[in-house]
Amino acid sequence: MFEILNKKWLSEKICLMDIKAEDLSKNAKPGHFVIVKAFKTSERVPLTICDYNREKKSITIVFQVLGKSTLDMSTLEVGEKFEDVVGPLGHHSELLDENLDELRKKKHLFIGGGVGIAPVYPQLKWMAEQGIDFHVILGARDSSLLILEEEIKKLTPNVYLCTDDGSKGLKGNVVTMMEELIKQQGNHYDHVISIGPLVMMKFSAAKAKEYGIKTTVSLNPLMIDGTGMCGACRVTIGGKVKFACVDGPEFDGALVNFEEAMKRQSMYKTEEGRDFLEALEGDTAHHPDCSCSKEDETPALDRWKAVPVKELLPEIRKNNFEEVNLGYNLEEAQLEASRCLDCKNAKCIEGCPVNIDIPGFIREIKAGNLQAAGEVLGKYTALPAVCGRVCPQETQCEERCVVGIRGESIKIGRLERFMGDRMLENPVLPKTIEEKKEKVAVVGSGPAGLTAAGELAKMGYKVTVYEALHELGGVLTYGIPEFRLPKEKVVQKEIENIKKLGVEFVTNYVIGKTASIEELLKDKKYSAVFVGSGAGLPRFMNIPGENLNGVVSANEFLTRVNLMRAHEENYDTPVKLGKKTVIIGGGNVAMDAARTALRLGIETKIIYRRREQDLPARLEEVHHAKEEGVEFIFQALPVEIVGDEYSHVSGIKCIKTAVHDTGLKGRSEMVELPDTEFFRGTDSVIMSLGTSSNPIIVDNSGLETTSRNYIKVDENTTKTSKEGVFAGGDIVMGAATVILAMEAGKKAAREIDEYIRNKERETKI
Repeated sequence: MFEILNKKWLSEKICLMDIKAEDLSKNAKPGHFVIVKAFKTSERVPLTICDYNREKKSITIVFQVLGKSTLDMSTLEVGEKFEDVVGPLGHHSELLDENLDELRKKKHLFIGGGVGIAPVYPQLKWMAEQGIDFHVILGARDSSLLILEEEIKKLTPNVYLCTDDGSKGLKGNVVTMMEELIKQQGNHYDHVISIGPLVMMKFSAAKAKEYGIKTTVSLNPLMIDGTGMCGACRVTIGGKVKFACVDGPEFDGALVNFEEAMKRQSMYKTEEGRDFLEALEGDTAHHPDCSCSKEDETPALDRWKAVPVKELLPEIRKNNFEEVNLGYNLEEAQLEASRCLDCKNAKCIEGCPVNIDIPGFIREIKAGNLQAAGEVLGKYTALPAVCGRVCPQETQCEERCVVGIRGESIKIGRLERFMGDRMLENPVLPKTIEEKKEKVAVVGSGPAGLTAAGELAKMGYKVTVYEALHELGGVLTYGIPEFRLPKEKVVQKEIENIKKLGVEFVTNYVIGKTASIEELLKDKKYSAVFVGSGAGLPRFMNIPGENLNGVVSANEFLTRVNLMRAHEENYDTPVKLGKKTVIIGGGNVAMDAARTALRLGIETKIIYRRREQDLPARLEEVHHAKEEGVEFIFQALPVEIVGDEYSHVSGIKCIKTAVHDTGLKGRSEMVELPDTEFFRGTDSVIMSLGTSSNPIIVDNSGLETTSRNYIKVDENTTKTSKEGVFAGGDIVMGAATVILAMEAGKKAAREIDEYIRNKERETKI
């Protein structure tokens, strides 16, 4: 997969490659782009699809060697393979949606600048295939950067060349050539399509506006990740913030705030017209850095007090990414389990979204029957080691524990983690069951998708999980830091155990782009599809200065560190926050971002608009953040982000707030206090305000959506508006917890099984 079929140097620094990509080529259209990674440690680079060949099942990319990532790509030769290629992404060219008869009546002028000529080419090819007339301007600094000239001349005789140094064609830039064609030669154009460096698109759009001509530009150069997950490619279009990767990449050139876009580009310089931005400056019970001074002593039992868990010392852990909580050893787990009253009417089960038989597995731990304990847990969850670490047990199962009425609740989460860790090494696989002929597709490898896949595999179905990223795990991998949830030690091992059930995983596959849900059902013959793709589009405050360099989403920041390992020297992905950063928000993600920044040596503050007792984050996470040195500023609301003369963050303005209890269950009332504005200096701002529905899957699925653009499901089930398609997790209910996503996946698996069985009965009748 992703084998290089052809390689050609178009100039000394510009390379063309044909890549084998069967499903991708089938759905590629002019205007689409892909994300590529040359090697495992390489940066994710967005590149426009220059061409595609459905018969050869290949796509063509063109890139300019500007820095390390593209230099790495250029070393690959024919027969070698890219580590990852994801797509097609973005919206296809708007021209494809217009009426052909109307298109033929219009006069189109295409402008390609430098390596930007490559994304123009597929649009020209499509226009020529439809018999539509057009003119083309190809511009570059010098003749060596004028690419695809001969290929384009085969499509139209109306090709006009210009170079800044006059080495080929007209001496001057594309705007000079526009003036020549419109003013001197008297050509009339109805539409200008301009793709190239931002500065070129800015001035060509301005010139077209002078003549009253509509202009379309491609903001591909702003993209970092391309899947709508990081928010780095946000730009102001007509006064509204848009994301180039999911809302574009094409936009009305007259509405683009190019000044802001170019300033953002200077912050994140990747390929296709951007310079390379260098990156900045055995037994856990006996961990040498543990805060417990008597590691070999088992604490005495106090029925009303929980057995303490060992943790890394704050002064040690804040300088590394090792897991903070070290978990129980066997003696500690049995001691804690012995506090359980083994209730016959166990309220803790009611508090668990997936209804684990909690007294059942704790009873077996107490007796030392770990195999039996694992078998009990395995009936209910495919991710016990994950849930034992990240689920908010204190507000779910542990809150219902009757021991908690008099003392401390049984530490159910710690016991689940203890068993989960042992199940990683000694997986408890279900007994052999009859394999069914039906296939089920699962979209997304996060907690909802993994749970659905595991449950369906246990029922005997052939399950394939499609993941858009190059690593499996979804939010478990890209969203939660290593010090809370180790990736190799926990997440990947739990996924390996799901693979042992027979589940197949396909990475770099974007449902809605690489293939549609309809294609999964009809072409790939899946009997049902479960959509558990999460809701990864970050939210912002829409306050002045939010698009300054140095303002990033928590999604982007955490993804760069957790998924792309930007903190490791041998990985290429850059992360740059300066010496001081401010996190806006008070949830678990805000704590994760703050504690991650702290580990990168950055002075870190959290600004939260309400009181400390109103923080939605888990108490344990807040406690750990404080221990490690994160400073909290409560009852403060950001109103403006201030920048310096280089359009980089220099500080943040806030206003103080007052919070009043309403007497009603739920949130307290917050009001702004007049004349209480204050300023805090900072080098960067991380927005941690939650996420909304990612439009890639929603807008390309044909499924009915809610008013907030989440996938709409039947009130009591996970059934969507399309027969055979089910959905659950964050893509349905918005950002929530891992365990609630798992609950949705488990419920969907039951309903998919029932749906397929009913279809089978109907067929027999």
